Amino acid sequence: MNITAQLIQRKKKTILESWISNQLSGHGLHEDLISNEELHRQSEELLDELGKAMASGNVDNIYALEYEPVTEILSDISITRARQGFSPRETGLYVLSLKQALAETLEQQLADQPDQLYKEMMTVNRLLDDLSVITFETFIKGREEVILRQTDEISEISTPVIRVWEGILALPIIGTLDSARTQVVMENLLQEIVNTGSNIAILDISGVPAVDSLVAQHLIKTVSATRLMGAECIISGIRAEIAQTIVHLGIDLSNIKTKATLASALQLAFSMNKIEVKSQGRIMNFGLKR
Repeated sequence: MNITAQLIQRKKKTILESWISNQLSGHGLHEDLISNEELHRQSEELLDELGKAMASGNVDNIYALEYEPVTEILSDISITRARQGFSPRETGLYVLSLKQALAETLEQQLADQPDQLYKEMMTVNRLLDDLSVITFETFIKGREEVILRQTDEISEISTPVIRVWEGILALPIIGTLDSARTQVVMENLLQEIVNTGSNIAILDISGVPAVDSLVAQHLIKTVSATRLMGAECIISGIRAEIAQTIVHLGIDLSNIKTKATLASALQLAFSMNKIEVKSQGRIMNFGLKR
């Protein structure tokens, strides 16, 4: 049996205490995100499985069957920490601090056998470095999942379809309009047109910082999709600089109704639906024109 595997069995309590101490010291752990009890449970479980795997005689290939429990535990911990908000450094130190604890124990046990100590230290370093790579890879995968989910949530929040009046929808767009977001905008808008039976949709681009040829093409596609659903589309929020850019780029929006403000677009929508707005002092009266 490997010397380190024997030490893990005989000196488990000492190694575990040293490992946890290493994690709790300095900036190695976000203590507000995990309890000491949970940290102790995770560490003891991993140390037990690592000892069993090394006892098999395989200390080189962490992808072998005997190391599956070890890599599964590490993967679960890494993904969980990525979702909880741990930093890459904190997650990486989980394994690296175990290397330190094992090194200290090996130095104590093999102090009078320098050759054996060197050989065993090289084995442990190589093994735990490989496990560190798995930890980082899984952590990055977990972070990517979190980022993708947050991106989807932000896209949903930033493209709300508002029913401003019977038959009239408004969709204020804030931020850059790229291909992926255009798809979300179209899907939300078209679905709401179906749900409400609206015949007019207002796309307000007041919150779009700049309009280039690509953004203009995305807007044109959205207008075309809206018309295919039997609704008319009005683009509002055409500022002076945006108008100049569109003219400079040679983009033809002549067949699309455009307005400078959302209020103007809403007024046009009322007119198209034969809705009359009258001012009575400070009270606005909305009613169908007869």
